[in-house]
Amino acid sequence: MTKQTILGRVAQLAKANVNALLDQAEDPQLMLDQLIRDYSANISEAEQAVASTIGNLRLLEQDHQEDVDAAREWGEKARAASAKADELRASDRPALADKFDNLAKVALGRQLQSEQEARTAEPTIASQREVVDKLKSGLEEMKAKLGQLRAKRDELVARATSARAQNRMMDAVRSIDLMDPTSELSRFEDKVRREEAKALGKQELAASSLDAQFEQLEGLGDRAEIEARLAALKAAA
Repeated sequence: MTKQTILGRVAQLAKANVNALLDQAEDPQLMLDQLIRDYSANISEAEQAVASTIGNLRLLEQDHQEDVDAAREWGEKARAASAKADELRASDRPALADKFDNLAKVALGRQLQSEQEARTAEPTIASQREVVDKLKSGLEEMKAKLGQLRAKRDELVARATSARAQNRMMDAVRSIDLMDPTSELSRFEDKVRREEAKALGKQELAASSLDAQFEQLEGLGDRAEIEARLAALKAAA
């Protein structure tokens, strides 16, 4: 994976709009759970890539420092060889002095080479540092976004739980309304009234029957009186 690819992915993930994704989701909670898993995996992958990039930068920095140190050391060697050559030349030993001057030239050549290598590496190091800074910043944004996702999921789960509880309560209330116990009492009262009316009817029928029987007895008494008076008339004749 190249640095540009890593940087592009980190930037894209860090800029993801959580609310927009949720608006498009059929089941926001399930989508948030999946987003959290994906984000965690992406952060882990990005952290490894960033760690590798940082490691490469540290190697470049170490190589650069070695070149800087080498240039300084070769410069010191060149000065020492040159000073020795001057000392030998002053003591009338020109051949040996020339030898040390040549050593000084070799040291100066090595110093120049180390300086050039150090300068050549500096733009690359600067570019790598910029990339690392951006990757670190992107990672921090991704971790912050992951925190938002988790907080959003917790909020959503709490709201869903509350909504389900409210729905259960409202269903219970509607069930109570549909099965109003006062309506049962009213039907029972109607049944009692019908039974009472039936009893009254039977009482009324019983009373009518008794009156008829008494009327019959009264009729029998009148006929007996008439027969008795008729018999008395006949006896008197």
